[in-house]
Amino acid sequence: MKNVYRKRAALLSVLLVLALGHQALAAGEGAKLADSYLKKQPAPAPDPAPTLEQAMKIQAEFIAAITPAFGKVVGYKAGLTNPSVQKVFGVTAPVRGTLLEKMILKSGTTIEAAFGARPLYEGDLILRVGSEAVNSAKTPMEALAGIDAAIPFIELPDLVYAGDVKINGALLAAVNVAARYGIVGDPIPVQASAEWMERLKTFKCQIYDEKGTMLIEAPGSSLLDHPINVVLWIRDSLKADGIALKKGDLLSLGTITKLTPTAPNTAVKARYVGLDPKGPAEISVTFK
Repeated sequence: MKNVYRKRAALLSVLLVLALGHQALAAGEGAKLADSYLKKQPAPAPDPAPTLEQAMKIQAEFIAAITPAFGKVVGYKAGLTNPSVQKVFGVTAPVRGTLLEKMILKSGTTIEAAFGARPLYEGDLILRVGSEAVNSAKTPMEALAGIDAAIPFIELPDLVYAGDVKINGALLAAVNVAARYGIVGDPIPVQASAEWMERLKTFKCQIYDEKGTMLIEAPGSSLLDHPINVVLWIRDSLKADGIALKKGDLLSLGTITKLTPTAPNTAVKARYVGLDPKGPAEISVTFK
């Protein structure tokens, strides 16, 4: 019997060590990853690899560490909302990050192509919260009533990790879903109507290079079948952590067009066709 107790005690000790190790991982990795991020240096993967729950704790520390450089919270982002991108990262659901004030740049901005450790660009869309009633919305139309604007958005994410790291959903979540910068256009007023539900689903985001050649085109339905589905997912994800959306929050909805590496002396234009009733909306960024 004593041997049984000794074995159980030994097992409990091992489990305690493992548990403390994971707590230490969650408590220390965020600061290390943030240091690499701020220095624009590729980071190694956390060891051991975190679970998604642990990754969100790492993310909280990561955000706290970069807030002095990037400012206050202005919204949230969903990553991996496109099924094809989910396959690349080996997940079946999105992951959530936070947008900070100095991440948001105006259309026409010129920025270094090497703006991060592993800089990329993608066609995205922001929906802006117009009413806190979105927190209690029970249907997509009720959620749309809580949105007051659609904003064209070229996201400029930074994967942070070294090129030999196989990034999965948890690792992406740990670095705040790769949020670094993003280019915004003018807000387009949105109404809670069947017409706008259709517009958000069927508009096309087209990406052009500096020569005016269209590189790729994809519809709003690339975002969880409908952008409002992403709004509801972000809302529910935040609610599970005791956070409510506020009027003015910017919600970045994820990848419409594919993630593409940046290159010096190039420019990218995103054209949104069918989104604004007044005609196509365009935004651009130049990489030096």
